[in-house]
Amino acid sequence: MILDLLSNAHLYYNQGPLFKKAFEYLAQTDFSKVEKGKYELEGQNLFAIVNEYDTVSADNEQMESHKKYIDIQYIVAGAERIGHDFLKAQMPSKAYDNEKDFMLFGEKPTFFSVLQQGMFAIFFPHDLHMPNIKIDAPSYVKKVVIKVAVN
Repeated sequence: MILDLLSNAHLYYNQGPLFKKAFEYLAQTDFSKVEKGKYELEGQNLFAIVNEYDTVSADNEQMESHKKYIDIQYIVAGAERIGHDFLKAQMPSKAYDNEKDFMLFGEKPTFFSVLQQGMFAIFFPHDLHMPNIKIDAPSYVKKVVIKVAVN
């Protein structure tokens, strides 16, 4: 996993052309004019999901991971806590769903980080993450999750 500012995104262009395209999209798009929804950037190899929500308590949430896609989670507005951990020998509480590309894990995160406006997190398939968590009280967040195909 990687946590950083969008202003440092150029440091991750070496992860491949899809990463470069993803970060250029984040830097060049005025998300105040982009509605919630899914936006293809390069077919199913690279797409963005724009979402708006109120953060929630971690009490009833579970960590997730993916196999087909790497997540780049970018905070457009607001702030949230995100729990994370390494995928080791944990057993999924919800088996992998190939269609939706996710599985859930009941363990609590070992780490929590605060993502604020202008920050992003990258979660690889070996990273567990629990996004959308309130800091002190529920608050509004606008987030873009870019899905980068693993292969």
